[in-house]
Amino acid sequence: MNALADFHDAFVAALHDEMSSFAPAGHAAFAVYRNTVMRACLDALEANFPAVLCLVGRDWFRAAAGIHARESLPEDPRLARYGDDFPAFLEAFEPAAGLPYLADVARLDRLYNESRDAADAEPLDTDRLVGVAPSVLAATRLHIHPATRWLASPFPALSIWRPSRNGVAVGGELAWQPECSIAVRVAGEVSMLPASRAELTLLEACRRGATMGEAAATVATAHPDASIELTVSGLLRSGAFAHP
Repeated sequence: MNALADFHDAFVAALHDEMSSFAPAGHAAFAVYRNTVMRACLDALEANFPAVLCLVGRDWFRAAAGIHARESLPEDPRLARYGDDFPAFLEAFEPAAGLPYLADVARLDRLYNESRDAADAEPLDTDRLVGVAPSVLAATRLHIHPATRWLASPFPALSIWRPSRNGVAVGGELAWQPECSIAVRVAGEVSMLPASRAELTLLEACRRGATMGEAAATVATAHPDASIELTVSGLLRSGAFAHP
């Protein structure tokens, strides 16, 4: 069994090492395996990052994806999940230096996919919070829905991502300013919603296990001009939370 496992490991290593000393890799037919694996990686990245593809074009995308794939082969057989480190690759990729927002657009593609594939959970029934005593409400801990994701970007990443995700060029009227985004999944449909920094601060506090009172205090300290009521109610309506 160990010999077979060693063979498999050597085979996989040889797929992205053209100088490999692995004996079967010396046969011309082995190139078929290399080409098949590379094609699968490129196709998966293309499918998983459609907004990035729209922004840079297919030739540029597949050239960059090929470099990334040689450095980072899939570790999960579910190729719909391939590319978790692709945004970081783009952030450090010198040919993308003129597109500083590209990595965050890729992160939004990734968050969309993660939200789509995340575990399911019963959404929080906000009606249960109506009429709850303030002291009880302040001691309540809200649970983040497994499909909820978020991103704070120094770029208008969401405004660029939305049309690009659908293959549409970004309009010239784009306002160049930071944007925050929240991915939620409601009734099986993923939505990428605009958000405030206060809302992301509240989500982070809830993820750390803070009570609603503690989370509200954190928001008030970090964002004194934010309305706590609007921040909480907006998130409750969004579907970002799950029933405990």
